[in-house]
Amino acid sequence: MRRKDLERPAEFGLELIDRCEYGVMALTDTEGAPYAVPLNLVRDGDRLYFHCATEGKKTDSLRKNPAVCVSFAGGVKPVPDKFTTLYQSATVFGEASEVTSADEKIRALRLLCEKLAPSNMADFDKAIDRSLGRTAVWKIDIKELTAKEKK
Repeated sequence: MRRKDLERPAEFGLELIDRCEYGVMALTDTEGAPYAVPLNLVRDGDRLYFHCATEGKKTDSLRKNPAVCVSFAGGVKPVPDKFTTLYQSATVFGEASEVTSADEKIRALRLLCEKLAPSNMADFDKAIDRSLGRTAVWKIDIKELTAKEKK
């Protein structure tokens, strides 16, 4: 990291990830071109989980090259009179793999819903019954995490 004065510990980055509603995952598509997509993610220990369709560009790309980078940003506040922006950021480098165990898929989906739709958890089991078979879940094992804050 070039700006060591902005560097924050890994715990700061993990807490930011937990607060963010989404992150942007960068990957390489099947043709070798860069591809980035915003995702709802949830962290469980040293893993991130997200759900998606069972087929498509993202899935094809991850199956061909599972190396990913995910960026999170929070506390973003422009300071016009100083020509700067205050922010917090976390960047994760890792490897994605598809979750194949029904139990792990349900656990990951429950974590996502508890984070993003806590007021609707009463309907979670019905939603799982309707859509688990057509929902893919992927996990990203965190290999490296950097965090920054400009305050």
